[in-house]
Amino acid sequence: MADVPFDSSVDLLIKAQSGDGEALDQLLARYLPRLRRWASGRLPSSARTMMDTGDLVQDAVISALRHLNTLEIRTDGAFLVYLRRAVNNRIIDSYRRAGRRPERLEIPEDAPANSTSPFDAVVGAEAVDRYDAALQRLSEDERRAIVLRVELGYDYAELAAELGKSSADAARMAVTRAIAKLAQEMRRGR
Repeated sequence: MADVPFDSSVDLLIKAQSGDGEALDQLLARYLPRLRRWASGRLPSSARTMMDTGDLVQDAVISALRHLNTLEIRTDGAFLVYLRRAVNNRIIDSYRRAGRRPERLEIPEDAPANSTSPFDAVVGAEAVDRYDAALQRLSEDERRAIVLRVELGYDYAELAAELGKSSADAARMAVTRAIAKLAQEMRRGR
């Protein structure tokens, strides 16, 4: 096997700073796998979005390489320390962003909707219109009994007092009759 010359990271960095793309590729091939292993597990799932650890490392390295020409690296390990610091800063930023953002929860497919569907809204609106029209065809006493009981929630003792009935049972019977007549009017209005 032929000996392949091994350039130090400092030599490769100097060549990369002078525009040698192959030297930059060698540096990245040397350090990206190490950085991915080092960063693996340091980014918690709560801080992950669409970006995984490999993407974070690559993004940090690309950002760090923008300052490539201003670096003064004198030892082989210094460049790795510089890149590791860049990755660590990205991890810290991810933690901070995750802390400002509410936790993402998956919504199950069978979760019921909290709002009215358009179909239910139309059907409900039609029913309300039929209810209002049928209510207008009742006598004033019947209309009052229904509105007080159904819409305002009066109990039968309160209804007896409001309607001038002798007892809660008498008020209940008046409401029952009025509702039966209302239902008949609503069927007629279809």
